[in-house]
Amino acid sequence: MTKKRSLLERLDQDNAVICAEGFLFEMERRGYLAAGEFVPEVALENPQALKNLHIDFQHAGSDIVEAFTYNGHREKMRVIGKEELLEPLNRAALKIAREVADAAEGEPNLMAGNISNSNIWNPDDPESQKQVRAMFEEMCQWAVEEGADMLVGETFYYAEEAYCALEVMKEHNVPAVVTIAPMGENIMRDGPTPVETCQQLEKLGADVVGMNCFRGPETMMPYLKEIRLAVDCHVGALPLPYRTTKEHPTFFNLPDEHGCTCPAPHGRTFPTALDPMYMNRYEIRKFADEALELGIKYLGVCCGASPMLIREVAMAAGKTPKAARFAENMSNHFMYGSNDRLPEHIKSYGEKA
Repeated sequence: MTKKRSLLERLDQDNAVICAEGFLFEMERRGYLAAGEFVPEVALENPQALKNLHIDFQHAGSDIVEAFTYNGHREKMRVIGKEELLEPLNRAALKIAREVADAAEGEPNLMAGNISNSNIWNPDDPESQKQVRAMFEEMCQWAVEEGADMLVGETFYYAEEAYCALEVMKEHNVPAVVTIAPMGENIMRDGPTPVETCQQLEKLGADVVGMNCFRGPETMMPYLKEIRLAVDCHVGALPLPYRTTKEHPTFFNLPDEHGCTCPAPHGRTFPTALDPMYMNRYEIRKFADEALELGIKYLGVCCGASPMLIREVAMAAGKTPKAARFAENMSNHFMYGSNDRLPEHIKSYGEKA
């Protein structure tokens, strides 16, 4: 077996490290969890489906198998009345991720434990902060016990919650990645700018800082440019594949202006009617190219990701995952191809088809 390098070794030596995220949306699209609740019960109820998704992302070029424990924290489990499943769910997700990471051909993938926004952090309530820290502590402990090579803290929209997460992560002596997700006001909800937050995360010892989720390339890239100039550590960039705009910088209130004839019954496109704003593979590839030019080397796609989009990011970084074999080859298309065997009377009809 090829020696497994650490996250930092890969970031220092390779063009990029790819981390697939976006499990909530993809599992919902595949029919294994409920939109709105977005609780990763699939790890217990349909473990093979989760394993298959990890394998698909791995096939597409992801170097990291991130355990699907997003929203798998104590408070979320209380909301759905299944707190007793908390530890079994976390350990099941971690074991699945470990199995897939170890099975990678060539150099094994890294397995990442995952913690995230709690949605109960309150800057004015020390008791809520204590509860959140306890949730982070137990999840990080389970991750390390199940063999995590690194820890990912993600999607924080309170700066202080991100700092708390990092403090807990640093107690376990494995690489720590922290990515933030400012909402539509373009600042963290407790005041700091995204750049200031990333600078502080670097000071506190994060190995990778950056942004994930909530924003598509157009509204994430301007901040990534500033962050890359403001910190010395590695930077992460994991956007949504949705066309967010300056007027609507996140996907939460993104309007459908594409002639929708049957809007979502809950009154907004998020999270189940975003399809018309979905980006194509070339837009994601362009984002990856721009990020690489900036020196951003921890790359992925968040909610809305598909293996095809992860393949585009991996190939932009010069990787040749197994899925690269099936990258487009329009030369053999029956109507738009250039192959000599294609009939001219069919090809000539292409503009009228």
